[in-house]
Amino acid sequence: MKIKRNIINQLVEELSEPKTSILLGARQVGKTTLLHDIEVIAQKNGKKTAFYNLESSSDLMKLSGDQQSVIDQILSSGDVVFIDEFHYLKNASKIFKSIYDQKAPVKIFASGSSSMEIHKHLKESLAGRFYKTMIFPLTLSEIEQIPQSNVNAYLQWGGLPELAHCDSDRRRSMMLENIVSTYITKDIKSLIKEENIRGFNTMLYLLASNQGSLVVKSEIAKEIGISEPTVLRHLEILSQTYVCHMVNSFSSNLGNELKKSTKCYFFDIGIRNCLVKDFRIPNDRGDKGTLNETFVYLQMYWQLMPNMEIRFWRTKKGEEVDFVLIKNRVPVPIEVKSNLKDCSIPTGVKAFLRAYPKSPFGIVFNETQTGTNEFEGRPVYFQKLEESEKIEYLQTVV
Repeated sequence: MKIKRNIINQLVEELSEPKTSILLGARQVGKTTLLHDIEVIAQKNGKKTAFYNLESSSDLMKLSGDQQSVIDQILSSGDVVFIDEFHYLKNASKIFKSIYDQKAPVKIFASGSSSMEIHKHLKESLAGRFYKTMIFPLTLSEIEQIPQSNVNAYLQWGGLPELAHCDSDRRRSMMLENIVSTYITKDIKSLIKEENIRGFNTMLYLLASNQGSLVVKSEIAKEIGISEPTVLRHLEILSQTYVCHMVNSFSSNLGNELKKSTKCYFFDIGIRNCLVKDFRIPNDRGDKGTLNETFVYLQMYWQLMPNMEIRFWRTKKGEEVDFVLIKNRVPVPIEVKSNLKDCSIPTGVKAFLRAYPKSPFGIVFNETQTGTNEFEGRPVYFQKLEESEKIEYLQTVV
Protein backbone atom coordinates (compact mmCIF):
# COMPACT_ATOMS: atom_id res chain seq x y z
CA MET A 1 0.00 0.00 0.00
CA LYS A 2 1.44 3.34 -1.06
CA ILE A 3 1.49 6.09 1.55
CA LYS A 4 0.12 9.45 0.43
CA ARG A 5 2.21 12.25 1.91
CA ASN A 6 0.39 15.23 3.41
CA ILE A 7 2.67 17.63 1.54
CA ILE A 8 2.06 16.23 -1.95
CA ASN A 9 -0.86 18.52 -2.87
CA GLN A 10 1.14 21.62 -2.03
CA LEU A 11 4.05 20.45 -4.16
CA VAL A 12 1.80 19.56 -7.11
CA GLU A 13 0.39 23.09 -7.05
CA GLU A 14 3.93 24.36 -7.67
CA LEU A 15 4.04 22.56 -11.04
CA SER A 16 2.52 25.64 -12.65
CA GLU A 17 4.91 28.05 -10.93
CA PRO A 18 8.10 29.16 -12.74
CA LYS A 19 10.20 29.33 -9.57
CA THR A 20 12.50 26.43 -8.74
CA SER A 21 10.94 24.13 -6.13
CA ILE A 22 13.51 22.82 -3.67
CA LEU A 23 12.90 19.96 -1.23
CA LEU A 24 15.27 19.81 1.72
CA GLY A 25 15.59 17.30 4.53
CA ALA A 26 17.65 14.54 6.09
CA ARG A 27 18.48 11.35 4.24
CA GLN A 28 15.73 8.77 3.76
CA VAL A 29 12.79 11.03 4.65
CA GLY A 30 11.21 10.40 1.24
CA LYS A 31 12.39 13.29 -0.94
CA THR A 32 13.20 11.09 -3.94
CA THR A 33 9.86 9.29 -3.72
CA LEU A 34 8.03 12.61 -3.62
CA LEU A 35 9.88 13.77 -6.72
CA HIS A 36 8.87 10.58 -8.53
CA ASP A 37 5.25 11.01 -7.38
CA ILE A 38 5.19 14.56 -8.76
CA GLU A 39 6.77 13.30 -11.99
CA VAL A 40 3.97 10.77 -12.47
CA ILE A 41 1.36 13.50 -11.97
CA ALA A 42 3.18 15.82 -14.40
CA GLN A 43 3.25 13.06 -17.02
CA LYS A 44 -0.49 12.44 -16.57
CA ASN A 45 -0.97 16.15 -17.26
CA GLY A 46 0.82 15.75 -20.58
CA LYS A 47 4.19 17.14 -19.53
CA LYS A 48 7.49 15.79 -20.81
CA THR A 49 9.73 15.03 -17.83
CA ALA A 50 13.35 14.16 -17.07
CA PHE A 51 14.81 12.82 -13.82
CA TYR A 52 18.46 13.16 -12.78
CA ASN A 53 19.73 11.40 -9.65
CA LEU A 54 23.11 13.03 -9.07
CA GLU A 55 24.26 10.24 -6.79
CA SER A 56 24.31 8.21 -10.00
CA SER A 57 27.57 8.77 -11.87
CA SER A 58 25.88 8.46 -15.26
CA ASP A 59 23.28 11.13 -14.40
CA LEU A 60 25.94 13.36 -12.88
CA MET A 61 27.96 13.05 -16.09
CA LYS A 62 24.97 14.29 -18.11
CA LEU A 63 24.95 17.49 -16.05
CA SER A 64 28.70 18.03 -16.05
CA GLY A 65 30.72 20.45 -18.15
CA ASP A 66 30.57 24.23 -18.31
CA GLN A 67 27.58 26.14 -16.97
CA GLN A 68 26.00 26.88 -20.35
CA SER A 69 26.17 23.27 -21.51
CA VAL A 70 24.40 22.16 -18.34
CA ILE A 71 21.73 24.81 -18.85
CA ASP A 72 21.26 23.63 -22.44
CA GLN A 73 20.96 20.01 -21.27
CA ILE A 74 18.28 20.91 -18.72
CA LEU A 75 16.34 23.09 -21.18
CA SER A 76 16.30 20.28 -23.76
CA SER A 77 15.32 17.58 -21.26
CA GLY A 78 11.63 18.31 -20.84
CA ASP A 79 8.90 20.54 -19.50
CA VAL A 80 9.52 19.45 -15.91
CA VAL A 81 13.02 18.48 -14.78
CA PHE A 82 13.75 16.72 -11.50
CA ILE A 83 17.24 16.90 -9.99
CA ASP A 84 17.76 14.67 -6.94
CA GLU A 85 20.65 15.57 -4.57
CA PHE A 86 21.28 18.80 -6.47
CA HIS A 87 24.14 19.85 -4.18
CA TYR A 88 26.38 17.61 -6.33
CA LEU A 89 25.70 19.95 -9.26
CA LYS A 90 28.42 22.57 -9.64
CA ASN A 91 27.02 26.14 -9.57
CA ALA A 92 23.51 24.71 -9.15
CA SER A 93 21.93 27.91 -7.86
CA LYS A 94 23.46 30.02 -10.66
CA ILE A 95 22.13 27.53 -13.19
CA PHE A 96 18.64 27.63 -11.68
CA LYS A 97 18.80 31.43 -11.56
CA SER A 98 19.77 31.69 -15.22
CA ILE A 99 16.94 29.38 -16.30
CA TYR A 100 14.42 31.37 -14.26
CA ASP A 101 15.68 34.78 -15.38
CA GLN A 102 15.48 33.92 -19.08
CA LYS A 103 11.87 32.86 -18.52
CA ALA A 104 12.54 29.44 -19.97
CA PRO A 105 9.45 27.20 -20.14
CA VAL A 106 11.00 24.60 -17.85
CA LYS A 107 9.94 23.83 -14.29
CA ILE A 108 12.65 22.50 -11.96
CA PHE A 109 12.16 20.39 -8.85
CA ALA A 110 15.34 19.74 -6.89
CA SER A 111 16.16 17.96 -3.64
CA GLY A 112 19.10 18.14 -1.25
CA SER A 113 20.17 16.68 2.07
CA SER A 114 23.83 16.99 2.83
CA SER A 115 25.54 20.18 1.76
CA MET A 116 26.55 22.83 4.27
CA GLU A 117 26.58 25.29 1.37
CA ILE A 118 22.96 24.86 0.26
CA HIS A 119 21.52 27.66 2.39
CA LYS A 120 24.29 30.06 1.44
CA HIS A 121 23.80 29.50 -2.28
CA LEU A 122 20.02 29.77 -2.06
CA LYS A 123 20.25 33.14 -0.33
CA GLU A 124 22.97 34.57 -2.56
CA SER A 125 21.87 33.40 -6.01
CA LEU A 126 18.23 32.36 -5.86
CA ALA A 127 16.66 35.00 -3.64
CA GLY A 128 13.03 35.40 -4.71
CA ARG A 129 13.36 32.66 -7.32
CA PHE A 130 12.63 29.48 -5.39
CA TYR A 131 10.17 27.73 -3.12
CA LYS A 132 11.69 25.83 -0.22
CA THR A 133 9.87 22.91 1.38
CA MET A 134 11.24 20.94 4.30
CA ILE A 135 10.51 17.22 4.08
CA PHE A 136 10.31 15.24 7.32
CA PRO A 137 9.76 11.60 8.28
CA LEU A 138 6.22 10.27 8.10
CA THR A 139 3.76 11.73 10.57
CA LEU A 140 1.73 9.35 12.70
CA SER A 141 -1.37 9.80 10.50
CA GLU A 142 0.68 9.08 7.37
CA ILE A 143 2.22 5.91 8.75
CA GLU A 144 -1.17 4.76 10.06
CA GLN A 145 -2.23 4.34 6.43
CA ILE A 146 -0.38 1.02 6.82
CA PRO A 147 -2.50 -1.57 8.70
CA GLN A 148 -1.41 -2.47 12.23
CA SER A 149 0.57 0.76 12.60
CA ASN A 150 0.08 2.70 15.83
CA VAL A 151 1.76 5.17 18.15
CA ASN A 152 3.67 2.48 20.07
CA ALA A 153 5.20 1.12 16.87
CA TYR A 154 6.06 4.68 15.90
CA LEU A 155 7.85 5.22 19.21
CA GLN A 156 9.78 2.02 18.59
CA TRP A 157 10.82 2.42 14.95
CA GLY A 158 10.19 6.04 13.99
CA GLY A 159 8.75 7.34 10.74
CA LEU A 160 11.28 6.80 7.97
CA PRO A 161 9.33 5.68 4.88
CA GLU A 162 11.73 2.85 4.03
CA LEU A 163 10.71 1.04 7.23
CA ALA A 164 6.96 1.53 6.85
CA HIS A 165 6.32 -1.55 4.70
CA CYS A 166 8.83 -3.79 6.46
CA ASP A 167 7.33 -6.57 8.62
CA SER A 168 10.57 -7.81 10.21
CA ASP A 169 12.09 -6.19 13.29
CA ARG A 170 15.48 -7.52 12.29
CA ARG A 171 15.27 -5.86 8.89
CA ARG A 172 14.04 -2.60 10.42
CA SER A 173 16.99 -2.48 12.82
CA MET A 174 19.41 -3.25 10.00
CA MET A 175 17.89 -0.54 7.80
CA LEU A 176 18.27 2.05 10.56
CA GLU A 177 21.85 1.01 11.21
CA ASN A 178 22.61 1.34 7.50
CA ILE A 179 21.07 4.83 7.37
CA VAL A 180 23.19 5.95 10.33
CA SER A 181 26.39 4.53 8.83
CA THR A 182 25.60 6.04 5.42
CA TYR A 183 25.19 9.44 7.04
CA ILE A 184 28.59 9.11 8.68
CA THR A 185 30.40 7.83 5.59
CA LYS A 186 28.74 10.06 2.97
CA ASP A 187 27.73 13.32 4.62
CA ILE A 188 30.05 13.66 7.59
CA LYS A 189 33.30 12.31 6.21
CA SER A 190 33.53 15.21 3.77
CA LEU A 191 32.75 17.82 6.43
CA ILE A 192 35.09 16.99 9.31
CA LYS A 193 38.65 15.80 9.68
CA GLU A 194 39.27 12.05 9.65
CA GLU A 195 40.71 12.13 13.17
CA ASN A 196 37.49 13.67 14.49
CA ILE A 197 35.15 10.97 13.17
CA ARG A 198 35.39 8.91 16.36
CA GLY A 199 34.67 11.94 18.52
CA PHE A 200 31.71 12.81 16.32
CA ASN A 201 30.32 9.28 16.67
CA THR A 202 30.71 9.46 20.44
CA MET A 203 28.92 12.79 20.52
CA LEU A 204 26.03 11.32 18.52
CA TYR A 205 25.63 8.62 21.18
CA LEU A 206 25.81 11.14 24.04
CA LEU A 207 23.19 13.38 22.46
CA ALA A 208 20.90 10.43 21.79
CA SER A 209 21.31 9.06 25.33
CA ASN A 210 20.56 12.46 26.85
CA GLN A 211 17.92 13.59 24.39
CA GLY A 212 15.70 16.27 25.88
CA SER A 213 18.32 17.28 28.46
CA LEU A 214 20.33 20.48 28.36
CA VAL A 215 23.22 20.41 25.90
CA VAL A 216 26.26 21.56 27.87
CA LYS A 217 29.12 21.97 25.40
CA SER A 218 31.85 22.06 28.04
CA GLU A 219 30.70 18.75 29.54
CA ILE A 220 30.50 17.09 26.11
CA ALA A 221 33.97 18.34 25.24
CA LYS A 222 35.39 17.05 28.51
CA GLU A 223 33.78 13.62 28.22
CA ILE A 224 34.84 13.08 24.61
CA GLY A 225 38.23 14.74 24.88
CA ILE A 226 37.77 17.39 22.20
CA SER A 227 37.64 21.18 22.31
CA GLU A 228 34.45 23.20 22.82
CA PRO A 229 34.81 24.87 19.40
CA THR A 230 34.92 21.38 17.85
CA VAL A 231 31.75 20.41 19.76
CA LEU A 232 30.09 23.58 18.47
CA ARG A 233 31.16 22.75 14.93
CA HIS A 234 29.82 19.22 15.23
CA LEU A 235 26.48 20.50 16.54
CA GLU A 236 26.25 22.89 13.62
CA ILE A 237 26.89 20.04 11.17
CA LEU A 238 24.09 18.01 12.79
CA SER A 239 21.75 20.97 12.43
CA GLN A 240 22.78 21.88 8.87
CA THR A 241 22.36 18.29 7.69
CA TYR A 242 18.88 18.25 9.27
CA VAL A 243 19.72 15.39 11.64
CA CYS A 244 19.19 17.28 14.90
CA HIS A 245 16.80 20.04 15.89
CA MET A 246 18.24 22.47 18.42
CA VAL A 247 15.63 23.93 20.79
CA ASN A 248 16.47 27.16 22.59
CA SER A 249 15.20 28.26 25.98
CA PHE A 250 12.31 30.69 26.32
CA SER A 251 12.86 33.79 28.35
CA SER A 252 11.24 37.14 28.88
CA ASN A 253 14.31 38.28 30.81
CA LEU A 254 12.97 37.24 34.18
CA GLY A 255 15.91 37.07 36.56
CA ASN A 256 15.47 33.42 37.52
CA GLU A 257 15.18 31.96 34.01
CA LEU A 258 17.89 29.99 32.26
CA LYS A 259 19.03 31.86 29.19
CA LYS A 260 20.94 30.75 26.09
CA SER A 261 20.38 27.09 26.99
CA THR A 262 19.74 24.45 24.34
CA LYS A 263 18.14 21.02 24.05
CA CYS A 264 18.58 18.63 21.14
CA TYR A 265 16.17 16.24 19.41
CA PHE A 266 17.03 13.86 16.58
CA PHE A 267 14.88 14.18 13.46
CA ASP A 268 13.54 10.64 13.80
CA ILE A 269 12.79 8.47 16.84
CA GLY A 270 13.99 5.31 15.07
CA ILE A 271 17.38 6.89 14.36
CA ARG A 272 17.66 7.91 18.00
CA ASN A 273 16.75 4.39 19.15
CA CYS A 274 19.35 2.98 16.77
CA LEU A 275 22.06 5.20 18.27
CA VAL A 276 21.25 4.06 21.83
CA LYS A 277 20.78 0.47 20.55
CA ASP A 278 17.38 -0.04 22.14
CA PHE A 279 14.39 -1.12 20.06
CA ARG A 280 12.21 -2.45 22.86
CA ILE A 281 8.56 -1.47 23.03
CA PRO A 282 7.99 1.78 24.99
CA ASN A 283 6.41 0.15 28.06
CA ASP A 284 9.55 -1.94 28.63
CA ARG A 285 11.89 1.03 28.61
CA GLY A 286 13.18 3.42 31.23
CA ASP A 287 13.28 6.28 28.71
CA LYS A 288 9.60 6.06 27.78
CA GLY A 289 9.10 9.65 28.92
CA THR A 290 11.83 10.79 26.52
CA LEU A 291 10.19 8.89 23.66
CA ASN A 292 6.84 10.56 24.36
CA GLU A 293 8.44 13.98 24.65
CA THR A 294 10.34 13.54 21.39
CA PHE A 295 7.22 12.31 19.61
CA VAL A 296 5.24 15.40 20.64
CA TYR A 297 8.06 17.73 19.68
CA LEU A 298 8.48 16.23 16.21
CA GLN A 299 4.75 16.17 15.47
CA MET A 300 4.49 19.86 16.41
CA TYR A 301 7.71 20.90 14.68
CA TRP A 302 6.56 19.60 11.31
CA GLN A 303 3.50 21.88 11.48
CA LEU A 304 5.24 25.15 12.34
CA MET A 305 4.31 28.19 10.29
CA PRO A 306 6.60 31.22 9.81
CA ASN A 307 4.96 33.01 12.75
CA MET A 308 5.53 30.07 15.11
CA GLU A 309 8.44 28.49 16.99
CA ILE A 310 9.07 25.96 19.76
CA ARG A 311 11.22 26.59 22.82
CA PHE A 312 11.48 25.12 26.32
CA TRP A 313 11.27 26.82 29.71
CA ARG A 314 13.32 26.25 32.83
CA THR A 315 14.13 28.39 35.85
CA LYS A 316 17.06 28.33 38.22
CA LYS A 317 14.65 27.11 40.91
CA GLY A 318 13.84 24.01 38.84
CA GLU A 319 10.45 25.06 37.49
CA GLU A 320 10.05 23.89 33.91
CA VAL A 321 7.78 22.94 31.05
CA ASP A 322 8.86 20.68 28.24
CA PHE A 323 7.96 23.10 25.46
CA VAL A 324 6.70 26.59 24.84
CA LEU A 325 4.80 26.89 21.56
CA ILE A 326 4.91 30.49 20.43
CA LYS A 327 2.61 31.99 17.83
CA ASN A 328 2.73 35.68 17.00
CA ARG A 329 4.97 36.05 20.09
CA VAL A 330 2.21 34.64 22.35
CA PRO A 331 3.55 31.70 24.41
CA VAL A 332 1.65 28.51 25.25
CA PRO A 333 3.18 26.09 27.80
CA ILE A 334 3.15 22.43 26.78
CA GLU A 335 3.94 19.54 29.08
CA VAL A 336 4.27 15.88 28.07
CA LYS A 337 3.35 13.15 30.52
CA SER A 338 2.91 9.39 30.31
CA ASN A 339 0.22 7.81 32.46
CA LEU A 340 -1.92 10.28 34.40
CA LYS A 341 -4.58 9.33 36.95
CA ASP A 342 -6.59 12.52 36.39
CA CYS A 343 -6.42 15.99 34.91
CA SER A 344 -4.40 17.57 37.70
CA ILE A 345 -2.36 20.44 36.28
CA PRO A 346 1.43 19.87 36.43
CA THR A 347 3.33 22.29 38.66
CA GLY A 348 5.49 23.48 35.77
CA VAL A 349 2.46 24.55 33.75
CA LYS A 350 1.10 26.42 36.77
CA ALA A 351 4.43 28.16 37.28
CA PHE A 352 4.59 29.25 33.65
CA LEU A 353 1.00 30.55 33.58
CA ARG A 354 1.73 32.43 36.79
CA ALA A 355 4.91 33.94 35.34
CA TYR A 356 3.26 34.81 32.01
CA PRO A 357 -0.25 36.18 32.59
CA LYS A 358 -0.73 36.83 28.86
CA SER A 359 -0.35 33.13 28.05
CA PRO A 360 -3.95 32.18 27.13
CA PHE A 361 -3.89 28.48 28.05
CA GLY A 362 -1.74 25.40 28.58
CA ILE A 363 -1.65 21.92 27.05
CA VAL A 364 -0.76 18.57 28.64
CA PHE A 365 -0.19 15.78 26.12
CA ASN A 366 -0.37 12.35 27.71
CA GLU A 367 -1.35 8.72 27.15
CA THR A 368 -4.57 8.43 29.13
CA GLN A 369 -6.46 11.62 29.97
CA THR A 370 -8.59 14.01 27.93
CA GLY A 371 -10.48 16.97 29.28
CA THR A 372 -10.05 20.52 30.51
CA ASN A 373 -8.97 21.97 33.84
CA GLU A 374 -8.49 25.58 34.85
CA PHE A 375 -5.74 27.60 36.52
CA GLU A 376 -6.28 31.24 37.52
CA GLY A 377 -9.05 31.65 34.98
CA ARG A 378 -7.21 30.05 32.06
CA PRO A 379 -7.91 26.61 30.59
CA VAL A 380 -5.40 23.77 30.53
CA TYR A 381 -6.26 21.19 27.88
CA PHE A 382 -5.43 17.52 28.38
CA GLN A 383 -4.91 15.78 25.06
CA LYS A 384 -3.73 12.33 23.95
CA LEU A 385 -0.21 12.17 22.51
CA GLU A 386 -1.62 11.63 19.01
CA GLU A 387 -3.38 15.01 19.12
CA SER A 388 0.00 16.78 18.94
CA GLU A 389 -0.19 16.24 15.18
CA LYS A 390 -3.22 18.55 15.04
CA ILE A 391 -2.20 21.86 16.53
CA GLU A 392 -4.27 23.74 13.97
CA TYR A 393 -6.82 24.46 16.71
CA LEU A 394 -4.32 27.01 17.99
CA GLN A 395 -5.16 29.09 14.93
CA THR A 396 -8.54 29.99 16.39
CA VAL A 397 -7.36 30.45 19.97
CA VAL A 398 -4.14 32.48 19.77
